[in-house]
Amino acid sequence: MVKPLLLVTLREVCRTGSFALAARELGYTASAVSQQIAALEKDTGLVLFEREARGVRATAAAHRLVELSQRVLATLEDFGYEVRELATGTTGRLRLGSFPTASVRLVPPTLSAFTRRYPRAEILLEEGEPEELIPRVIDGALDLALVYEYGLTPQSWPDGLAAHHLLREDLLLLRPRDHGPGAELSALAGERWITSREGTGGALSLARLCAAAGFVPVVTFRSNNYDVVRHLVAARLGVAVVPALGHVPDDRVVATPLRLPAAHRTVVALHREANGNPLLADALATLRQVVLPLNDD
Repeated sequence: MVKPLLLVTLREVCRTGSFALAARELGYTASAVSQQIAALEKDTGLVLFEREARGVRATAAAHRLVELSQRVLATLEDFGYEVRELATGTTGRLRLGSFPTASVRLVPPTLSAFTRRYPRAEILLEEGEPEELIPRVIDGALDLALVYEYGLTPQSWPDGLAAHHLLREDLLLLRPRDHGPGAELSALAGERWITSREGTGGALSLARLCAAAGFVPVVTFRSNNYDVVRHLVAARLGVAVVPALGHVPDDRVVATPLRLPAAHRTVVALHREANGNPLLADALATLRQVVLPLNDD
């Protein structure tokens, strides 16, 4: 197989008409160019140059070989360009995982800003809860995942994963408008409660908050969709505790931050420490810019 490097050297010698001039253009020595041309002649079985006392003269075979190699070299140059684009993150693919609340509040502005910078990059989005996303990061199916941990249910991330804390958000107590009892948890012991699926961080956090207030909450409805939770509260079917990102202002509902120790949720970005995707660092930087105003609230 003819080596592309030798074809590049042949093209330059034919263009300049001199081993020495070609060497200067290519950054080689004249001796190195001579050796490359000799190797190409051996590989092809062709006589490419007639050696003369005052230089070299390209044969018809050399000119024809240059013509034949043009398309191959152009393809290789395009390939090199694409590789450089891929290495710098100009093109490529980023596989992002996100939990539903972040998919609504954080992911759209992040991807909007990111794709303006990298219009040719392909972004794949997968949604799930942390326990679903973390194995996907570990096995390499996802480059980056947005997950969360509650202050009362702290997480220990698996070895080999890098964790970046992006946002700490309050937990909000949701009550129907004109609801009688105050905003203290201890005053709500007799209320019906609405929370997320059993065993989730939100449900466990609620149980521990109520335990600290001296009671066990009576849970009557469960939903992982915070819009559903808010509408249930508005319909006077119970009270709830939700993270700030999960709440949309509603005239029918009073939302009060819980001023209690560990009454918060932290949004964390996880990726494998060994992940070499060139888009990863900029994706993280864009996420930090998006959450910055939220951290200032």
